[in-house]
Amino acid sequence: MAELKNRLQADLTSAMKNREKTRLATLRMALAAVTTEEVAGTEARELTDDEVLKVLAREVRKRKEAAEAFSGAGRAEQAQLELDEAEVLNTYLPKQLDDAEIAAFVDEAVAEVTTQLGEAPGPRQMGQVMKAANAKIAGRADGGRVAAVVKAKLTG
Repeated sequence: MAELKNRLQADLTSAMKNREKTRLATLRMALAAVTTEEVAGTEARELTDDEVLKVLAREVRKRKEAAEAFSGAGRAEQAQLELDEAEVLNTYLPKQLDDAEIAAFVDEAVAEVTTQLGEAPGPRQMGQVMKAANAKIAGRADGGRVAAVVKAKLTG
């Protein structure tokens, strides 16, 4: 069993014992999302820690989008609850990279693609550069932020 999933389950038990309402609800939701991912497709399978991290990152993104929607609708209390849930999930994710670190990884990816192509990549090779950059970044930054840096490097 994935070590991260075990940690989530242990923390769920701890949250129950300590009567931590938000943490308890968030961990239940996260474990449900992991289980749903495990049984999705043609065959049930055990997720690796990397796959569990992807599920958690997706859940954090959902919480942030929901918080924005609630804020826009004037429901600040519900928006804050969504942000609190996202914060609980963030404790399980690797530290997010800052813009300078993302730029450094993108520079490495551009250099790799340049070596493969024999010339500097342009906007048409954005997919190749994104693939190389995402392999290095591996869930430590939002894909939108990475794409923006890649696009700036290739067009600027």
